[in-house]
Amino acid sequence: MKHVFLLLLTFLPLLATAQQTPQKVRVLVLTDIENEPDDAQSMVRFLTYVNQWDVEGLIATTSVHQRNRVAPERIRRIVEAYGKVRNNLLLHEKGYPETEALLRIIKPSVAKYGMNAVGPGNDSEGSEHIISVVDKADPRPVWVPVWGGANCLAQALWKVRQTRTPDELDRFVAKLRVYTISDQDDSGPWLRKTFPNLFFIVSPGIHDRGAYEYSTWRGISGDVFPFAPGFAGPDSSIVNNAWLDANIRKNHGPLGAEHPHTVYIMEGDTPSFFNLIVNGLSVPERPDWGGWGGRYELYTPRTRKWFSEPETRPIWSDAEDQVKGKDGNYYDSNKATIWRWRQHYQNDFAARIDWTVKPYNEANHPPVAKLGHANEIRVKSGETVTLSADGSSDPDGNALTYEWIYYREAGTFESARLPIIKNKDQKVATLVVPKALVPETMHIILAVTDNGTPALTRYQRVILTVMP
Repeated sequence: MKHVFLLLLTFLPLLATAQQTPQKVRVLVLTDIENEPDDAQSMVRFLTYVNQWDVEGLIATTSVHQRNRVAPERIRRIVEAYGKVRNNLLLHEKGYPETEALLRIIKPSVAKYGMNAVGPGNDSEGSEHIISVVDKADPRPVWVPVWGGANCLAQALWKVRQTRTPDELDRFVAKLRVYTISDQDDSGPWLRKTFPNLFFIVSPGIHDRGAYEYSTWRGISGDVFPFAPGFAGPDSSIVNNAWLDANIRKNHGPLGAEHPHTVYIMEGDTPSFFNLIVNGLSVPERPDWGGWGGRYELYTPRTRKWFSEPETRPIWSDAEDQVKGKDGNYYDSNKATIWRWRQHYQNDFAARIDWTVKPYNEANHPPVAKLGHANEIRVKSGETVTLSADGSSDPDGNALTYEWIYYREAGTFESARLPIIKNKDQKVATLVVPKALVPETMHIILAVTDNGTPALTRYQRVILTVMP
């Protein structure tokens, strides 16, 4: 089946292109902030990484949980808190944007639910801003993380379809990359049906036979695996309110103080931008390769698993990774595609909140993971491959540890026998390439971790193309 998916991926960049040093991505967020605390939580984390992207919109929207209200004032409050710590953030990394620049791009959408806000008379500051951002003379795509309902984006596309030629509409749609935290109104299915070429990542939504609870994004902080009672999986002690109080909220300045207490789930919207973080692991245009934000496969109408409403086009949705639980058993779980990295992304957030209040020499900074060879290697069955992390370093002079991880699900090789990586905890490791009957790909992840406080991890991805 993965070979079918690869045929469907021909519109995406080649492997060599994807492994190059990424340019900044353009980001425009839609959020139903104030429906519950998790949107405000995600906004705090988002702003600690805001220097990595060109953020072009922060738009307040509705959702099934907040149907008649939008709350741009809450976004402003968090951005203003960011403004109080921006100078300190700049001590640690360059590129944090001016506070006024972020305040200018906060926009409201129409305070109506779902498709009631799509059509004549429903233009808003938010929908008009989306159009203006996509229309810029900038060849880079615009990533649209959708934390609530998608109807503001739907209104923008509705208007473009009404006012432009089919070719102009196609060019507009081609610049969009949408990730919705499930369908939180009825505009998501309409978008996918009406614009079949729209790049779209989505987990099951509110209409999908209760599958909402099992969506990939819940792996950000969920610890219950519904299909295996007693499952011992992720560490919940680093996503609860006690950990967040100690490491994010208390004594961590005005931005950390804006991270509210969790009521339902911590930061349910954060996975929508996790794979945009430049950490060496994620390749945004390849959701099937996996990263902090999870891993997704391109399902066709014939192969889709969860959706109750007919999907007439390929759609990126939940994939599963096999992971080892704390009980020593192995489990297949879509949420594990996120929580397998939980220690790393929580430590990273804690470090960046430290940056808001600490001088450079009192905080930790991520290591630099490098390879002593190319990211892509062509190999033959039975060949011994040497993997090297030569050149990796740490800006604080901390000691480094290494881990070489075979990420089976990200490649096409589906042998039941996992390849053995010798010295997988050393700077230099080796593996014997397994036998392949047809050309296959194997993904090996190098994770480099420092011994600072908190310990931080960065990655490199090695793709082996195995020839028979």
